[in-house]
Amino acid sequence: MASMQLKTFRGSSMADALAEVKRDLGTEAVILHARTIRVGGVIGFGAKNQYEITASSGAPNSNLKQSRIATAPRPAAKPQEAASEAFEPVQFANPTATTIVAPAPDASAQAAQPEPPVVQISVPRPAVRTASVKLATRANLRPASEWAAKSVDEELASIKRLVGQLLQEQRLTAVRAGDSGMMAGIGLSDPLANALIRLTDRQVSSSLASEIIGEIRDALEPSELEDDAVVRSSLLGRIAARIKVTGGLTAANPAGGTLIIGVVGPTGVGKTTTIAKMAANYKLRHNKRVGLITCDTYRIAAVDQLRTYANIIGLPLKVALTPMEVTSARSQLADCDVLLVDTPGRAPSDQRRLDELRRFIDAAGPAETHLALAACASESVMRSAARAFGQLGPDRVLLTKVDETDTLGPAFNVLSELNLPLACVTTGQEVPDDLEGASAERFARWVLEHPGHTTAAAGA
Repeated sequence: MASMQLKTFRGSSMADALAEVKRDLGTEAVILHARTIRVGGVIGFGAKNQYEITASSGAPNSNLKQSRIATAPRPAAKPQEAASEAFEPVQFANPTATTIVAPAPDASAQAAQPEPPVVQISVPRPAVRTASVKLATRANLRPASEWAAKSVDEELASIKRLVGQLLQEQRLTAVRAGDSGMMAGIGLSDPLANALIRLTDRQVSSSLASEIIGEIRDALEPSELEDDAVVRSSLLGRIAARIKVTGGLTAANPAGGTLIIGVVGPTGVGKTTTIAKMAANYKLRHNKRVGLITCDTYRIAAVDQLRTYANIIGLPLKVALTPMEVTSARSQLADCDVLLVDTPGRAPSDQRRLDELRRFIDAAGPAETHLALAACASESVMRSAARAFGQLGPDRVLLTKVDETDTLGPAFNVLSELNLPLACVTTGQEVPDDLEGASAERFARWVLEHPGHTTAAAGA
């Protein structure tokens, strides 16, 4: 009987260990023992698993259990695959254990010894990762019929109305109880509470709204405070009383001199377009001789825009690069009834540019200086601009871009603090139509309603 040669092989996986056995002892090797061991690390920390196989190349003792590495029959390998295969892969029966089956012996061997047993070697295998399954349910949520869809829409509208009513009731209760932070400690009728809520919804400041509501409460009789129409009429009157107006553009100097009007304001408020509207109104509607001076040479587009308007309307235009040139242009246009001076926009925080702008205004010597503010700007932006340009001595306000905002509450707050009269408002881009003389009553209606409805407001 041939001597039996025992060897021990290790690998990071069972397949690696079996490959070492096959490479060293051949396919007739007999596996005697297999186990998993821990190697490396410090005091057990950081150790790794290794697989150890004890195998023999010779015929084992008949008393030992034996097993040969299974080699399942395979079709002939392609030439390019044959060179890359070092051993036959082991076929695993399940994800956690591997059965290694010895092949059937030939006839002569079978007669000499009993059939070798099957050795079960447990081989840990990582869990099989299956592809993630995306569960998606697509359901058609549209109602089955047009009638059903209409019914759903009506139900939703009814719910919205109910929620709105509940919220309004809560706000009324809070206002009457003084929990809203305004008018604390006083009782308000429902019409008066609704008026207070309306003012705050339109972004009128809480202090100004409380002051107006207090004046109405003190002025009306108890029975009148319960009448919505009376309260609304009084509210409009109180708002209008806080807006000073000039009644529109000033008529030309009756003594025959030139009326010089300067327009100042931050960038982007529409000064150039507004000056074109003013020029068209004086020329086409009042039949006055109008001249234009532009100092806004920082923007080529501004000069071109004003020149285009001047050519269409038939007005003389002078471009001034320095305060001295403003004085010269004023002399050249001395025969005009009205002289409009366009100035460059300045950032409210740029004091150096504001000082430079003051020199241009002083050279022009305007009888009126209009501060242009955009109604669509935030309250803080308008207040900052009014404070910065106040050093130039404006005596009235031009409120531009009224059509581009959904509330005039912020503008109302600023105008109430400025104590400057409102001369005109612009309500669109059309020249000269979208320039209106300021009306306190119309402005009050715009504070309470949407100012975009200019046509309806003007005709009311």
